[in-house]
Amino acid sequence: MNLEKMDSKSIAKGTFDETHIEDGFFIITSKNDNDTAKVLEREIDSSYIQFHFCNKGSAAFMFNQGNYTLNIDEETSLLLYNPQRDLPIHLELRPHSWLVSLVISIEKFHGLFSDDANYVTFLTEDNKDKKYYKDGKISPSMAVVLNQLISFNLNNSIKSLYFKGKAYELLSLFFNRSEDADIEQCPYLVDEVNVAKLKKAKDIIIANMAEPPTLQELADEIELSLKKLKEGFKQIYGDSVFSFLFDYKMEVARKLLESGDYNVNEVGLKVGYSTGSHFIAAFKKKFGTTPKKYITASS
Repeated sequence: MNLEKMDSKSIAKGTFDETHIEDGFFIITSKNDNDTAKVLEREIDSSYIQFHFCNKGSAAFMFNQGNYTLNIDEETSLLLYNPQRDLPIHLELRPHSWLVSLVISIEKFHGLFSDDANYVTFLTEDNKDKKYYKDGKISPSMAVVLNQLISFNLNNSIKSLYFKGKAYELLSLFFNRSEDADIEQCPYLVDEVNVAKLKKAKDIIIANMAEPPTLQELADEIELSLKKLKEGFKQIYGDSVFSFLFDYKMEVARKLLESGDYNVNEVGLKVGYSTGSHFIAAFKKKFGTTPKKYITASS
């Protein structure tokens, strides 16, 4: 794997983890929790299909020496396949972003659907020699698997086996026909109901970030127990409810300060701090500098 430094001012060398599943199939997990963008470069030839999943933040794929860019945002996926030319990964992973990439040979992939190749659009006889770029939404059940991959903390001796199981689970969910089926017809929907409730919880605290409900109020509103709310939220989003909200509020505050439309006290009020001193302390805890110094440095 080749990791390069591109622009020392804004882009740094990053740590990316590649896990071999079996011949012609591997996973790259990319986790950037820093304040600078990071770049991943990896040679991929035209015999491979790439599935990229952004479960936090955003990233950009660069092609033709940066002349063409494909963005991938939070909770979206990107499928890349071009049988006519190599598609090396040249990826800029933005600050506080997580990405999982499945790379599988067309031969191995075709074998998964050998009995029903027409179900997968780009494997049909008419399309098999055409390039195929497709973006989509990450379903709640896919988000759970992605978080399990990126937050792997089991014994390293079982990592390859664990990733293999999760990789095939992820592909199954990606091509699941029954996404909108009734609960009797769709075995994944039982879990997805709870996962959808947790996504609703995230939406509620974001919409009410200045005056968020208590955890019990939130649990009542989404009709989950307090225990399931706490455990499930951390499993999907990798953090507790209020740690997630704190990070979100600080990111909103940073963008508001950068806009130049509001002073420090106004920004603090917008994100839920009744006093300027509390907001300044929170901002400094997150970014290591005061809002005023941050504005000066970014102007």
